[in-house]
Amino acid sequence: MIDDADFLPISALQHYIFCPRQCALIHVERLWFENKFTAEGKVMHERVDKGGERDRGTVRVEYGLHLVCHKLGLFGQADVVEFHLTDKESNAWAPCPVEYKRGKPKRDNSDKVQLCAQALCLEEMYHVGIPEGVLFYGTTRRRQLVIFSPELRQETADTARLLQDMIQNRVTPEPAYNKKCENCSFVDFCMPRVCKGKSVKSYLKKMTG
Repeated sequence: MIDDADFLPISALQHYIFCPRQCALIHVERLWFENKFTAEGKVMHERVDKGGERDRGTVRVEYGLHLVCHKLGLFGQADVVEFHLTDKESNAWAPCPVEYKRGKPKRDNSDKVQLCAQALCLEEMYHVGIPEGVLFYGTTRRRQLVIFSPELRQETADTARLLQDMIQNRVTPEPAYNKKCENCSFVDFCMPRVCKGKSVKSYLKKMTG
């Protein structure tokens, strides 16, 4: 178990897989920069994170549910959790996390790991097994079913451990440029093309004499 003071936000897992350096700039150096993509994502989440509950008979929908996983040292807030009625006699409900994303499905597992972490929180909180969850993408307007396989669960746990190590050691990785840098709100600060192998601070010092 991890000390409560060292708990980290579930969203940081998505940041870490997308780019460990971006994750460190956000969660170690406490920096944040907006661009059109982050602003659009913020607006989408504001619509679903207001909290509350809706009852649809055999499906109960809760918005903005607070989550925690003591085993992995994670906390957060689910966009939506659908509780499906599985047994009327015992009044048993099965939770299913639903995460909203502004864009379209990614090539990496960053969104899936974030969703899986939510499921691990719910499993610990409600003492139930959760086999699957849903990612909803604003660009495609489609729901993508995500199976919480043993491999995805292991990747989620491994990422959480790597994240904990990076945050506790206060390490910010060096920049490494690739195509996804161009859509990152940190690109002008990080300068991955010109600062490869060196810090931004040393680059600016060199350029300003």
